[in-house]
Amino acid sequence: MMVEVKIDSVRVSLMSQHRIVVLRAGDSTPFLPIWIGPFEADAIIMELQGVEVARPLTHDLLKNAMEKLGAEIERVAITKLRDDTFYAELIVLVNGRRMAIDSRPSDAIALAVRAHVPIYVSDDVLEQAGVTPEPDLEGAAVGEPADSTAQVAAPEAFRDFLAGLDLTGFE
Repeated sequence: MMVEVKIDSVRVSLMSQHRIVVLRAGDSTPFLPIWIGPFEADAIIMELQGVEVARPLTHDLLKNAMEKLGAEIERVAITKLRDDTFYAELIVLVNGRRMAIDSRPSDAIALAVRAHVPIYVSDDVLEQAGVTPEPDLEGAAVGEPADSTAQVAAPEAFRDFLAGLDLTGFE
């Protein structure tokens, strides 16, 4: 089963060039942090903030090419997590036929924000990689400083990175 999510935030590590896009279905569901590259992060942020560019960026080019060829992006889906790697698909309609196209989640999300289509995540992925705040952190706004002793349940690939994030001052 798939759950519709929204982009909660795009986070930047102050200690490195790492970026994480944080997805969330609603207030009572876990966050889903996904590592992405800096260029994909910038592409997502620029579109979310309505930044206009003089020439099409890569994700704009792909969206425009698909439209010119008669394809319609219906939605994107983050379908699985294997060996700490997320997998996604673009669900595209072409001549009334639905097709799934393999994609990196970062590229799929960048296309989703440009095409204004929903993003879905499989329940299995949320179960494997979802980060749920401890009870004392629930209700805290995203980016609020957390008690330094609080821990979150996170996959091993994210635990060290999340522990090293300095979120003080974000309100």
